[in-house]
Amino acid sequence: MKKQELRALYKQKRKDLTEIQIKGLQENIYQQIYNLDLSTVKNVHLFLSMPKFKEIDTAPLITWFRNKNKRIVVSKCNFKDNTLSHFYLEENTVLSLNKFGVLEPVAAELVEENKLDLIFIPMLISDDKKFRVGYGKGFYDRFLSNCRKDTKFIGLNFFPPITAIEDKNEFDIPLHQVIYPK
Repeated sequence: MKKQELRALYKQKRKDLTEIQIKGLQENIYQQIYNLDLSTVKNVHLFLSMPKFKEIDTAPLITWFRNKNKRIVVSKCNFKDNTLSHFYLEENTVLSLNKFGVLEPVAAELVEENKLDLIFIPMLISDDKKFRVGYGKGFYDRFLSNCRKDTKFIGLNFFPPITAIEDKNEFDIPLHQVIYPK
C-alpha cells in the first residue's frame, strides 16, 4: 500500500481501539522500553502525545526517564517550513497548545539535535525495514536527518509492521527499532 492509504487505514484502526485495549497495548510497550540499555543515554527526546489521535501516552515515560536521571527533550513545530525546534522539558516547563492541538514548551531552553542520544518517534505504521508512515508533513524526517550518526531512533506503535511501504522516497529515514506490543 501507499502512504496515503496506510495513513487512512491506520488512523481508523487507532480510532477503533477502546481505552481498555489502549491501556493494555501501552503497558506492553512501556515494559519493552523499561528493558532498554540506557547506559550511554543522557538526553531523551519524546513526543508529547495527542490524546485526540489516540497516540501512545508518553507521560509515564517522561516520569520514568526523569527517575533514571535522563533529561527530557520535546519539540515545537515551525509550520512555515515544517521543521522542529527542541527544548528541555523540565518539571516546571510551561506547555501550551499550538493551533493544531499539539502541546509545546513555552520559554524553555533550546537543545541542538547533536545533543540527543535517544529519540522516540510517533507513527501510524512501519514496515519490516523500519521505515515509518507518519502524518505526512515530513517534520521527523527533516529532524532525524540532522542528528548524530550514533543517535538511536525508536518508533512507537500500537500495530506490528507491515511487509512494505510502496512509495518510500529518498528523504525517508529508517528507524533503528520499532516497539509495538508483542
